[in-house]
Amino acid sequence: MKPFKQKVSLWAYSLAIAVFTVAAFHIPFFKHALSCLEGGFNGVVLMASAALLLLALDFLVIYLLVYLGRWVGKFIVWFFFLFGNAIALYFVNDYHVIITDDMMSNVWHTQYSEASGFFSLGFVLYVLLLGVLPGIYVFARKVDYGSWKRALATLGVGLALLLTVVFGNMKNWPWIDRNSTELGGLSMPWSYVINSFRYWDAEKKRNVQEILLPDATGISDSRDVCVLIIGESARRDHFSLYGYGKETNPYTAKDSVVAIKARAAATNTIGGVKALVSAFPSGDLYEILPNYLRRAGVDVTWRTGNWGEPPVKTEKYYTKDDLHKRFPDMDRHYDSILFEGLEEDLKANEAQKVFVVIHTYTNHGPSYNTNYPPEFEVFTPVCNTVEMSQTSREELLNAYDNSIVYADYLTHSVIEAVKKLDCRALVLFVSDHGESLGENNLYMHGVPMAMAPKEQLEIPYVVWTSDSGLQVKNLAEVSQYSVYHTVLRFLGIDSPVYDPGMDIFE
Repeated sequence: MKPFKQKVSLWAYSLAIAVFTVAAFHIPFFKHALSCLEGGFNGVVLMASAALLLLALDFLVIYLLVYLGRWVGKFIVWFFFLFGNAIALYFVNDYHVIITDDMMSNVWHTQYSEASGFFSLGFVLYVLLLGVLPGIYVFARKVDYGSWKRALATLGVGLALLLTVVFGNMKNWPWIDRNSTELGGLSMPWSYVINSFRYWDAEKKRNVQEILLPDATGISDSRDVCVLIIGESARRDHFSLYGYGKETNPYTAKDSVVAIKARAAATNTIGGVKALVSAFPSGDLYEILPNYLRRAGVDVTWRTGNWGEPPVKTEKYYTKDDLHKRFPDMDRHYDSILFEGLEEDLKANEAQKVFVVIHTYTNHGPSYNTNYPPEFEVFTPVCNTVEMSQTSREELLNAYDNSIVYADYLTHSVIEAVKKLDCRALVLFVSDHGESLGENNLYMHGVPMAMAPKEQLEIPYVVWTSDSGLQVKNLAEVSQYSVYHTVLRFLGIDSPVYDPGMDIFE
């Protein structure tokens, strides 16, 4: 610690941290940039320019923060340029994610119980070696801040270098624009800082008062019950209903269900769930299905073990904690608690029209093996580490496929429950998005739509109805928005909103 007792100039202090930041946290950035270049002299210039640009930007911000904030500035620099970068790099390297606003929406909605599933020895080592240990230098190093004139001169030189690099590469701007999503998502700490602000801005807009849709004009006299099960991260090609080689749908296969091919509107929960309860694509928040049905006189219930839905207006909104208070003997860790008491509730419900949404979590990674009870471990051996890239593909697929079997059992339990009702019934299972399981070195979900792989977009859409007069159309593929119109049709809601072309039934 003796060398730290000697003061170092602020510019040297800032440069040392900036160099470390670029060298330690931008290997994925430069690897991706190299993969997109054609080579040659211009490629060398572009890579050197990118390094200088990152270095100049980091230097300017670090210098300014420490000069103006002193100890507080040091803490901000440590938190974002070292600690935050270490966490982000762990996820980029281990899960091959790109940090976008969609990815940050997942981060800011993640509960502790979900986040703790990512903790591992690798995570601890990243934080310790790249976040905590370099932080000793940040806090212990004594700094000569100098005069304000020297500070202005240093900032001026840094800004001049930054602008020279930017405008000296004008001919490369089209290449940068084409790859901006990936490069921006791999630049630390700007990827998660800027995209956090983008997410918060979008969240603010999302929570504005929803735009009401035209009133329903009539409602049928029949007693109808519809249950929508929103799957989480369930990908279509791992359902045996669609031809997957392993028997992952042993329960619903006996229920005479119809499996339709569907495509997700987003690769994240917020976007996928919004599409499932929206009548059409829109950046605005129009009246979602449960709210519209409730206004039309339908009895609406929402049971959730997840998050990310638009504001739901119903008194019957139940989380796992709410249901655990009612059923204290149930293990609230598993999604089965979301289905507990459903049959009794439906039998006791005297409403003419009933709509129930069950938002599950079962197929969410990385700890697929912890999302189902032991008796559903059909395929073995299974992956039991959160570091998905470090396990064998067979173990990873087995764990994920077991979670699909469990989700299938839960769907079957709903079908069995509504079969006992003296009314027409419809059960839908539709996932919010798919899931990557190591294809192209990608894991989980959240890749920007412009480059999203099919594994994150191709989802199951499983249908069961007690009404033999309803026939599913011969459809090549449907969108998540079809749920809105299908439910309106089934419940007998006459509405200007209803689009027959979006209805899955003939």
